Amino acid sequence: MNRLKVKEKFRPQFHFSPESNWMNDPNGMVYYDGEYHLFYQYHPFGTTWGPMHWGHALSKDLIHWDHLPIALAPDENGAIFSGSAVVDWNDTTGFFDGKSGLVAIFTHADNYLGSDRPRQRQSLAYSTDNGRTWTKYAGNPVLVDESITDFRDPKVFWHQESKKWVMILAAGNHVRFYTSQDLKIWSFASEFGKEEGSHAGVWECPDLFKLQVNGNPNHNKWVMIVSIGNESAYEEGSRTQYFIGDFDGLTFTNDYSNETILWLDHGRDNYAGVTWSDIPNEDARRIFIGWMSNWKYANETPTDSWRSAMTVPRELSLAETSDGIRLIQTPLAELKKLRQEKQSLENLNLEADKNLAVEFLSDQLEIIAEFELQSTTEFGFKVRKSDIEETIIGYSASENFLFVNRVNSGISNFNEFFPCKHGASLSPKNNRIKLHIFVDCSSVEVFANEGELVMTDQIFPDPSSKGLELYTKDGKVKLLSLTIYQLDSIYRSR
Repeated sequence: MNRLKVKEKFRPQFHFSPESNWMNDPNGMVYYDGEYHLFYQYHPFGTTWGPMHWGHALSKDLIHWDHLPIALAPDENGAIFSGSAVVDWNDTTGFFDGKSGLVAIFTHADNYLGSDRPRQRQSLAYSTDNGRTWTKYAGNPVLVDESITDFRDPKVFWHQESKKWVMILAAGNHVRFYTSQDLKIWSFASEFGKEEGSHAGVWECPDLFKLQVNGNPNHNKWVMIVSIGNESAYEEGSRTQYFIGDFDGLTFTNDYSNETILWLDHGRDNYAGVTWSDIPNEDARRIFIGWMSNWKYANETPTDSWRSAMTVPRELSLAETSDGIRLIQTPLAELKKLRQEKQSLENLNLEADKNLAVEFLSDQLEIIAEFELQSTTEFGFKVRKSDIEETIIGYSASENFLFVNRVNSGISNFNEFFPCKHGASLSPKNNRIKLHIFVDCSSVEVFANEGELVMTDQIFPDPSSKGLELYTKDGKVKLLSLTIYQLDSIYRSR
């Protein structure tokens, strides 16, 4: 990315963003031959949603990215909606002359002939040169169901136990499972979700994978991620939920009641996230990235030549909690490469109405803190602070509630739903609250209590708003430890 683009107002300095124009869902995330591929929904001719292409970027460490030419462009079958990519290790498709190669499985989107009714069909493309160029399969589309209008976003993986490819696909108000031996011919297996979880919007961008519980190789559960689109009745806009259960290669069984709703992120700006395919066994991490925006206002955010960014990459795991098994998110360890100058404090008693200003002016920070509750009713951080702007990351000790308040975070009048305070319940552990926070030029991400609760939010402060304060209300809180790192720009630290 050239220097002018790097210095654009609000341009993230350690999150992935497109060089120019519009971006939304991450697509086709796959690791192959030492490279992480990130494809994404992309409109190369404007900064609002339009005819979808697959943009493409490459990384060797998930932190520093090289932008590549567009991978997939619209054709006679329609625009290129979301999907996934896999390594066809055993050439089940016959595309690779007995060798291995990359196959993308995506949704072709157009309208039924002579109609305004959307038509969504699943198609293939393959690459014999490590993803640099792609050939669309001559037999496209490979999966059609004219009875379902919203029929999109295939995520495909190899199910070792049944030795078949499995596709999980969003189908309006539920997901469907299909199986295949060759990625070309698909058989319906089952469906899930018409009566389960949240239906506050159309279901989109599913993912399904197996994780160990508490790191125990003898205790595994399957995690299903499902994003739900924006509906005007809900102020939260688009969000992502998850289910925990079992999958036998054909059918998913939910461990919890139909009414149970588990949110992946309690902020406003983490949508359509999925995980990388084909991470090597010696690594074995399940790595997630999401689109850091919200359909409530995604087309209106105040950037000029580009729009949207991805979350930081996160490692997913499962842990037993007092509420049951829950998904845990941890910032990817590779982010530590960006750490620069450091400040540390410990064992400070913070008193009400005596804010502690930290002499560390930056718009790229990693903050790691642990607090012990005393008499306070509320405490936390004010980041990207100036005389007129601040974003509050606070904890209400009286309500056991973690929140982000971006009402005065900067430019927020582009949409009535953007300036808001929102959060979720969080109980202290041993009377302590841990916060791990990433602050970039136009975002904050909060990982609380070792990733048990996560909040991701965009903010658009003036570039000069770089202050950082700790505050407490109506009593004392003890700051057991605080470490603040200035983070390097990914455009400088290659």
